[in-house]
Amino acid sequence: MKLQQLKYLLAIVDNGLNITAAAERLYTSQPGVSKQLKLLEEELGLQLFTRKGKSLGGVTAAGRQVIDRARLIMQEVDNIRSLASDYFQEEEGTLSIATTHTQARYVLPDVIQEFRKRYPQVTLNLHQGTSEQIADMVSANEIDFAIATGSRALFSNLLLVPSYHWDRKIVVPKDHELTKLDGKVTLQDLAKYPLVTYVFSFGGHSSLKKAFADEGLEPDVVFTARDADVIKTYVRMGLGVGIVASMAEDCDDKKDLVALSAEGLFPRSMTWIGFRKESVLRRYMLDFVSLFAPHITPDQLEQTRHARTQEDIDSLFNNAQLPVRGGCTDDITEAA
Repeated sequence: MKLQQLKYLLAIVDNGLNITAAAERLYTSQPGVSKQLKLLEEELGLQLFTRKGKSLGGVTAAGRQVIDRARLIMQEVDNIRSLASDYFQEEEGTLSIATTHTQARYVLPDVIQEFRKRYPQVTLNLHQGTSEQIADMVSANEIDFAIATGSRALFSNLLLVPSYHWDRKIVVPKDHELTKLDGKVTLQDLAKYPLVTYVFSFGGHSSLKKAFADEGLEPDVVFTARDADVIKTYVRMGLGVGIVASMAEDCDDKKDLVALSAEGLFPRSMTWIGFRKESVLRRYMLDFVSLFAPHITPDQLEQTRHARTQEDIDSLFNNAQLPVRGGCTDDITEAA
């Protein structure tokens, strides 16, 4: 038994047992309505209407009872739809996010500040970790959204929405030799110095190492950390030249550090926000996505809400021009 069959049944009754009028009211075909009525009667093993040739003559005693119950069922369906709408609109609840230090420290503060203004009754939980740790939190069903860069293979159980691109910045003390170059810093220039950068993926893949290898160079990575602030601390100590995400360039760093562009030296990275395929996204959750990735249109956001496969989302954003996020001295620009 299908809800559609009960809907057709009630439409027939409400249109004076006229199947053609019921079909017109339902914006469907008369044969389609007749077929569903026949299937319903066969499944129930009951005759719901008396017949006069090809027309319906009246409602049987069994039919009256089925119709009464069908009305109750369809009323409850409407109640469920109303409940779902109210739940979606509700402005109280919790929102748990897992992300990396760089996102939490340099990207999310403004987003969360605005979110809190809009939804003061929503409790926010922010968890930080590596991509592997974030994936574990997803598997443990502990979070609503994950925010990370790359590592898509770790998140096959999420739907990932592309949010923005970013490049790297080279961070050195103010008096460093790299600040005195006439042109842009090259990989050959960087290969001359010890490097301080992020911890490489446990899987062994590193776009930074590959960029050097493609030029026949071997980088001298002397120190790695998960935290951009820690990297900058060791740059200040003279341990080496820092390579960090462009978002990690802080205006306060300008007192004693210089951030040089590394655009084009390494592959451009993309940050995404992901949610579980079975998630029910409430309005405040969708607003958070809009604040984090404001380039997403209302129509795209609605389609994202109902997406069920990563292919659906990839197709939706296939031609999207993602913004490029920089640090203190950079504006957020559109990708070329």
